Amino acid sequence: MPGTLPAFLHDYEEPLVVSTSQIMDGNIPTIAGVYGGKRARDQIPKVDHKKIKKICCIGAGYVGGPTCSVIANKNPDVAVTIVDLSVRRIEAWQSDDLPIHEPNLLEVVQSARDDREGRPANLFFSTDIDKAIREADCIFVSVNTPTKSLGRGKGRASELSYFESAIRRIADVATNDKIIVEKSTVPVRTAENMREILMANCNPGVKFEILSNPEFLAEGTAIKNLLQPDRILIGSLSTQAGIRAAASLVDIYAAWVPREKIITTSLWSSELAKLAANCLLAQRISSINALSAICESTGANVAEVSKACGLDSRIGPKMLSASVGFGGSCLKKDILSLSYIAESLHLPEVAAYWRSINDINEYQKDRFARRIVACLHHSLEKKKIAIFGFAFKKDTGDVRESAAISIVHDLITEGADIGIYDPQAPEESIWFELEAACDNPDLVRSRVKIHNTPYEACDGAHAIVIVTEWDEFGNKTPVASKKATVTPPATPRTESATSLPSKLLEAKETVAKATGTRVEWERVAGVMKKPMYVFDGRNMIEPQNLEDLGFKVEGIGMAGRGRKIVVDLDS
Repeated sequence: MPGTLPAFLHDYEEPLVVSTSQIMDGNIPTIAGVYGGKRARDQIPKVDHKKIKKICCIGAGYVGGPTCSVIANKNPDVAVTIVDLSVRRIEAWQSDDLPIHEPNLLEVVQSARDDREGRPANLFFSTDIDKAIREADCIFVSVNTPTKSLGRGKGRASELSYFESAIRRIADVATNDKIIVEKSTVPVRTAENMREILMANCNPGVKFEILSNPEFLAEGTAIKNLLQPDRILIGSLSTQAGIRAAASLVDIYAAWVPREKIITTSLWSSELAKLAANCLLAQRISSINALSAICESTGANVAEVSKACGLDSRIGPKMLSASVGFGGSCLKKDILSLSYIAESLHLPEVAAYWRSINDINEYQKDRFARRIVACLHHSLEKKKIAIFGFAFKKDTGDVRESAAISIVHDLITEGADIGIYDPQAPEESIWFELEAACDNPDLVRSRVKIHNTPYEACDGAHAIVIVTEWDEFGNKTPVASKKATVTPPATPRTESATSLPSKLLEAKETVAKATGTRVEWERVAGVMKKPMYVFDGRNMIEPQNLEDLGFKVEGIGMAGRGRKIVVDLDS
């Protein structure tokens, strides 16, 4: 009968008593000896399940805020409340001056948060965490899981104290059954530990089902990633309750994501897949950056090498752009976490392999800084260096683990004065990261100035270092823009994703605001010391155009103009 539980799952009645240590993908024992796993998850669309009417998201950061804003936008019949301990952050989410910079985010938030065109608001922001937990059917846990700074695993393992605190609070407050969704990036088998905490602390009669639903967002394109995902991954146990919980969450995403893109797996596969995806992306970046070092020493051009390799269908062109190095809060942290997991499993060779990706990234930043010093005659005393960009990538204000941090630190250690300009990175965040990375904060304050325009930053400078690929720094002839991606307003869950009303096509994509105009390099040349250098850490500059203005241009994976190439194959 449609909508009933598949026959093979009737072999047992809830609760199915299975030790979580027994649970493995494709090998979930039932009372009758039937194996679940993929077979059970294939039945998700057919099982009876509860409709989620209220969602609570704990954590109003870079993941929780955009993700649940899109969920609210696309599910107008579901009330979504995003909670956080920070009053300041919640007040920012309630305003039009959002706490994070992300193209198109404001429009998505406004469409669900504000009463518009007869559509009642269904997106709320609050600091009343306990109330949101009590009222919710489904709770997303999207809190920070940084690298540990104390104890065993310091500098490598994931710090789960924030995540555990959220789980304990849910256990203490919840008075009815809840679906808990791991949105934070966590080590594999974290759900097993969290289930133990929930069972030990929950109120009588309250049941919890844990799902893994990792995010695969890139800052700067988060809304696009959410509206047009490559896949949605949902991991669950292959018990009756686990399958039903997964089916409930599938319905939420199916409001706008085609069913074939919603992938269901075991809990452990889902948890590990998130770490694996980030590590594989970082692997590609470090691979091309390692090749860029060879290119600079041989006269090869890394852009040409990258293009030649990317045309191979087995490799593909994505994530093969050489740069000064990757940054952000995820890649480095997740590599460290995965290598620590391998080490804990007594797989030292595997751990060393993953650590080497970070090693190459650190080497690339150090090598770039040393190249700057060498080109400026091995001395930066009484010289000013302009830093163009401090965010770890364009279209975001996030400066965590930015390559600019270590580069600025290295340059001031050599005696340079620094002028920083970034169109979106908050000044307080820049100061925080620089001072945290330096043993002498007073040295940072005496050597570094943060400017409001690129012209102030490079006034009297001997060199410019491009660290972030903001469009305004480029000088290449613009390519005809592609048709803008439409960001439609919310649609009911009953609406077919393939039959959207024509009025939705009238919605416009808001173009990301940086400063709106490109840097006038002629004006820059007029205020700098001679000889003038541009160190392009993103290969976004057309060298010849700047050389015509008198600049000397040094890029990544290119030998540099006039540099003598020496290759000694016999040494």
